[in-house]
Amino acid sequence: MRVIKIKPLAISLAVSLGTGGLSALLTKDSMEEYAFLDQPPLAPPGWVFPVVWTVLFVLMGVAAYLVWIENGPGRSGALWLYGAQLAFNFLWTIIFFNTERRLFALVWLLILWGLILAVILAFRRESDTAWKLLIPYELWVTFAAYLNAGVWYLNR
Repeated sequence: MRVIKIKPLAISLAVSLGTGGLSALLTKDSMEEYAFLDQPPLAPPGWVFPVVWTVLFVLMGVAAYLVWIENGPGRSGALWLYGAQLAFNFLWTIIFFNTERRLFALVWLLILWGLILAVILAFRRESDTAWKLLIPYELWVTFAAYLNAGVWYLNR
């Protein structure tokens, strides 16, 4: 059994949760506004989003931590991709909620989906566990793309 390295774990979680927290802060009134938009079928209630995203950001942070401590040959590239997808994730929230450019947000989200897949593949080469922790994230972003597309289409 491995010893948990508290400082790298805390940093990894702070980066992922900090990204999510900052985007939530910058879009804090968005869920009230989102509720008034026409929604596609299967759209969950607004309270689901912060719960799911918090869990996903924790999983992302733990996955990054596992890659970081492995210190494998592809670690730097894998963590760079991870940072890029975090940035895309952060900016999607701003684009979708603050600028209300729903179609552009959908295209951005599809790029994010591809980046997450690239991170999964890169993490798979570095850690037997890390990449698996990102699968719920990829699935949720797939669902988010459906919701984004539905909101765009229904509110044109």
